[in-house]
Amino acid sequence: MCGIAGFVWPGGGGEPSEAERLSWLSAATGALAHRGPDGEGLLLEGPCALGHRRLSIIDLAAGSQPMEDADGRAVVTFNGEIYNYRELKARYAGRGFHFRTQSDTEVILAAWLLDGPAGLDALEGMFAFALWDKASRTLFAARDRFGKKPFYYTLQNGILAFGSELSALAKLPFLRLETPVAALLRFAAYEYVPTPETIYKDVFKLKPGHYLLFRDGKLTTDSYWDMPLPGPEPKASEEDLCAELRLLLAQAVKRRLVADVPLGVFLSGGVDSSTVAALTAGMVSRIKTFSIGFTEASYDESRYARLVASRFATDHHERILSADACGSLLPEIVARFDEPMADPSIVPTYLLSQVTRENVTVALGGDGPDELFYGYEYFPAFNLAAAYDRLPSFARKRLIEPLTRLLPQSAGYVNPRFVADTFLAGARAPQWLRVQTWLSAFSAEAQANLWRDPPAGLLDPAALFAPTKALFDAYPAKDPLARVGYAFARQYMLDYILVKVDRCSMMHSLEARAPFLDRDVAEFVCRLPSRYKLRGTKRKYLLKKAVAGLLPKEILGRGKRGFLIPVASWLRGQLRPQVDMLLGEKHLREQGIFNPREVSRLVAEHATGAADHRKKLWTLLVLQLWLDAHKPSIIP
Repeated sequence: MCGIAGFVWPGGGGEPSEAERLSWLSAATGALAHRGPDGEGLLLEGPCALGHRRLSIIDLAAGSQPMEDADGRAVVTFNGEIYNYRELKARYAGRGFHFRTQSDTEVILAAWLLDGPAGLDALEGMFAFALWDKASRTLFAARDRFGKKPFYYTLQNGILAFGSELSALAKLPFLRLETPVAALLRFAAYEYVPTPETIYKDVFKLKPGHYLLFRDGKLTTDSYWDMPLPGPEPKASEEDLCAELRLLLAQAVKRRLVADVPLGVFLSGGVDSSTVAALTAGMVSRIKTFSIGFTEASYDESRYARLVASRFATDHHERILSADACGSLLPEIVARFDEPMADPSIVPTYLLSQVTRENVTVALGGDGPDELFYGYEYFPAFNLAAAYDRLPSFARKRLIEPLTRLLPQSAGYVNPRFVADTFLAGARAPQWLRVQTWLSAFSAEAQANLWRDPPAGLLDPAALFAPTKALFDAYPAKDPLARVGYAFARQYMLDYILVKVDRCSMMHSLEARAPFLDRDVAEFVCRLPSRYKLRGTKRKYLLKKAVAGLLPKEILGRGKRGFLIPVASWLRGQLRPQVDMLLGEKHLREQGIFNPREVSRLVAEHATGAADHRKKLWTLLVLQLWLDAHKPSIIP
């Protein structure tokens, strides 16, 4: 796991000196030191500058980067792991490629030089890399199938620049990084800026499963993999499908145990992380597991993690914290994120990564099943909304909806009124927008009064949520639920879940691996009809059946709980001074972005308990903390 950065300078005269380019490159990689504290590599090759920060995982002695092939034809800077690199080395060596190290990095060079972009199909792992082909003067870059590793890029004045984080690009003095108000609207809607856009104008994220080519000043991107469509009803029995799934999961875990440093497992006590812990414990003696607990009972799940740790005799490490005390860390964590992202669980994820890194360098986690196996409550809610929509209009508008207004408000884990209002808003939305309506902090309608001078075009839902519709339309499954699952994986998981895990783990120089996002596992699950994932109201149906004999019954019978913190009460309590300062009328008027009257209304209603605006206020607070820390130039 590492950090990469670089740029390709156009010809035509006026090029900066080598000393200038090396200075810029060093500044960019220096911003990524937390991703790679074990070494720095800088290389100038003609117009191309490649930088690398290394976190040593495999071939500790000889795996330094940027790395050239033995014949000096190409050089690569790489972030991630190629899990099948040993098999690929044998394959490529048989085709005449000469390897000089035991590192997985070298197989990327072999794949390109022997097969070009088609060589990406052979790589199994998580990766983002940039490779410079000296002969063709081509930059070739790619991102893994699910986007576990980040890759940002921009083309300005003929100069292509890239990096693992926007913080690296911000160090390059020849780039112009400006934040358009349109990006802020998108963030307020999604709680992140969806791929391929970023918080900055003309700076993009490379899509997952895509590659980039830059040659003679021309930049192109293309797809090399996508999630397969659901197939017909399997001929195999459910028992055989369960057996195949267990085999694939075991294989995925085994692939991710390859390392020359200590490993461990994130263990929350849920089905997903418990499955990873159980499979790992069967392959490694006395595996280390890590969990975070809270003193507040309604948010604490540590007893479930302890139950699993005891069942599999792991070396368990646990830290119990006060959820209220965690709020003081929020400004520091948000400031270190290269883009604003309003997932409240960044705080416990940051702390979990800190505890884990004190003991190991690599951790396996349970990310992926909620998207692939329809584990979120939004999936059965999607079907329920379809049924609700079929009810007679009088039943919906004169009976059910008036009754929901009698439900109580609560600042706890579940707010009945908030849940009901959110469900009804999504039920009224078209299919493609339904789940995103439930996920959004601010709808297009809610944003109409939020901004001082909003771009009128984005206040239309079709424009504001165009990235979601594009994904929904791009996956031609006949089953709408499968299209929802695709959009979830390609948007919510990509830009919310995986970004959170990557940034929080790498802040502590910890590598996080996700066995459930193994290509073979994912393709197997994607091809299953939806009823093997959601059976009635039973979520993760086949997964839970497959691991029923592996996990304690108490774990299998649990309802899903997110890695949550008491946001609603924080906003009324310990974070109230920051709310008053950053969302106060004086600050907002000086800033000139928001409508102070509307923000004041949201703050007052939440403070008195008249309404639950936790999502809206949390999103605004995170944005203000990020703007305060990064101070970008805001443009119309």
